[in-house]
Amino acid sequence: MLSRWVGRTRTNRVQRMSPLASVRTAPHAGVLSCRVLDPVNAPVTHAEFAVSDTMGRTVVSGGADPYGSFVTTLPAGEYRLAVSAEGYTPYRATAMVTEDSLASLGDVTLQVARPPELPSPGDWEIEPTHSAIAFTARHIGLARIHGRFNSFAGVVRVAEPVERSAMHVVIDAASIDTNVKMRDDHLRSADFLDVARFPTLEFYSDRFAHRGGNRWAVTGALSLHGVTRTVTLDTEYLGLGNGMEGEMRAACRASTELRRDDFTVSWQTMLARGIAVVGPSIKVDLDVQLVPKR
Repeated sequence: MLSRWVGRTRTNRVQRMSPLASVRTAPHAGVLSCRVLDPVNAPVTHAEFAVSDTMGRTVVSGGADPYGSFVTTLPAGEYRLAVSAEGYTPYRATAMVTEDSLASLGDVTLQVARPPELPSPGDWEIEPTHSAIAFTARHIGLARIHGRFNSFAGVVRVAEPVERSAMHVVIDAASIDTNVKMRDDHLRSADFLDVARFPTLEFYSDRFAHRGGNRWAVTGALSLHGVTRTVTLDTEYLGLGNGMEGEMRAACRASTELRRDDFTVSWQTMLARGIAVVGPSIKVDLDVQLVPKR
């Protein structure tokens, strides 16, 4: 049986084949398949799939192949399939997988999603209580160290059109926090951020480029450790909402990767086997909420 939650398919029946010619199945297992198309019948190659059981637990997930198809073997039973792709409305369906059979949803057409409403023109400031600037660094070639900056401020001047907007963010370098005091003291020292000489990190941008859907590229100048380099933030705009006190908020996520040597933060030591203690690059992730500046 097949029923639809959201979306539209060209067929609402389960097609079964047995035996399966191209997919080997374990005992008591069957196959679930789906092909995802856009409204002009082109494959959505970047579609993501998630299959969960009736308890809501994810059983398998993955991406589409170059033809927009997804095929997986599953123990016989009832499942829920969620299909998502940037710029499209998610699709959800239920399917019954039976032993040594193919449960096919056929061709699913995703509908183009309406882009989220943009913030109105004017000055918007970062609301620090609900925002975060975090980073991840490789440690001894194996583990990752996670950290954040606890003190920062910023303003986005939203223009009409949005592509003409500008932003300025200032971060207190001494507020770096990896939850280990000895390590944080070392990061504040002249070996790394040298906060006595360079107390802030600053980012300024007046280049907002729409990449389609809710994706934006925000390119600007990052000043760190006395060096300024061009950096692009891969940004996902999440839309508008109201806070607990009813104030309007805009939210986004952004990420970038920085090479330490580009900013002359080049301190390094090696383990006996020649493995670097600290990796050469730092991944930066931002979760930001903005409120109108008063």
